[in-house]
Amino acid sequence: MFNEQPATKNTFRHYRVLGKGGFGEVCACQVRATGKMYACKKLEKKRIKKRKGESMALNEKQILEKVNSRFVVSLAYAYETKDALCLVLTLMNGGDLKFHIYNMGNPGFDEKRAIFYAAEICCGLEDLHKERIVYRDLKPENILLDDHGHIRISDLGLAMQIPEGERIRGRVGTIGYMAPEVINNERYSFSPDWWGLGCLLYEMIRGQSPFRKRKEKVKREEVDRRVKEDREDYSEKFSEETRSICSMLLAKETKGRLGCQGGGAAEVKQHPIFRHINFKRLEANMLDPPFVPDPRAVYCKDVLDIEQFSTVKGVNLDPTDDDFYSKFVTGSVSIPWQNEMIDTECFKEVNTYGNDGTLSPDLDNKKPEPPPKRGMWYRLCRREMCFKSSFSDEDDDSPRML
Repeated sequence: MFNEQPATKNTFRHYRVLGKGGFGEVCACQVRATGKMYACKKLEKKRIKKRKGESMALNEKQILEKVNSRFVVSLAYAYETKDALCLVLTLMNGGDLKFHIYNMGNPGFDEKRAIFYAAEICCGLEDLHKERIVYRDLKPENILLDDHGHIRISDLGLAMQIPEGERIRGRVGTIGYMAPEVINNERYSFSPDWWGLGCLLYEMIRGQSPFRKRKEKVKREEVDRRVKEDREDYSEKFSEETRSICSMLLAKETKGRLGCQGGGAAEVKQHPIFRHINFKRLEANMLDPPFVPDPRAVYCKDVLDIEQFSTVKGVNLDPTDDDFYSKFVTGSVSIPWQNEMIDTECFKEVNTYGNDGTLSPDLDNKKPEPPPKRGMWYRLCRREMCFKSSFSDEDDDSPRML
């Protein structure tokens, strides 16, 4: 079948750099045959090998492949070039929540907007937990907005699938957002994600994280101590209900934490703060977001401000790496590929062959691609797009208008 053919760099046109990931750049790309735009996350092979990141990279790819949720970024293709392994993901043009919290006027959101995002994040966590995946890195940088103002959870590099009936241990995450049980290296299942939701909701309303002020110079040990011992402080920005749900999600003991008492996402959804959210309609994409990104604005760094990666030296690739690459490079992912065909209305063409039984020219990636018209090239390069990773630097600039 056509969707089972391998993808190569010739399957795509590549455009400007959007940001940085842990192992390489993220750029915009377009599928030649359909015109669909995506974000391409490049994992440099030598950088992966130098940092012994093979298992982490493969884990992220396999977890993305498992998840089909409108609240989590989707993996559409996985392919390789001579120098990099590439994940082709949902393109999110609206920037990340960190940018919106801190660079769009006064820090923080109004309560209605914060609750809407919390509801969508709750649905994303529910979809991950149904696959027995714990996310473990919930923070504003990892929540991205699309053109319409809906959010998706991104960057699943620290996510892990938990075997049925088991609990895991691992001190991973981001300082100030890790749950007490993670810091203490105790066994857990999905409890760190509900703690993370509490941290994120608090930050959306207060305009700062609960245990560390923005840009505060403080040692990691002190932040960890605050997480384990201190109670978060609530300002006048919190209503009685938002204070209630934050304090329940930020319970130090998992047995008293909302979401950890047997009901998972269902018990979080039942909190009175969500009484105006119809979750069935939300999951069906039938609710309008409270904020819609301006298509003329750029909610990210200028391309010239994105720091370039240094050259990796002293690392050689050899045939022993091929087994890892073969597990990673699996071409297109079925459901996102089918959605692409529907969205771009190309489903009629995918089975179109010439009189001699060959593929039509626009679907044959072995034929040289004619240069795009200046109008298309200009529009695609002129329009800045955002796909920020959790490794980006803090940025205080306001969105620029084109």
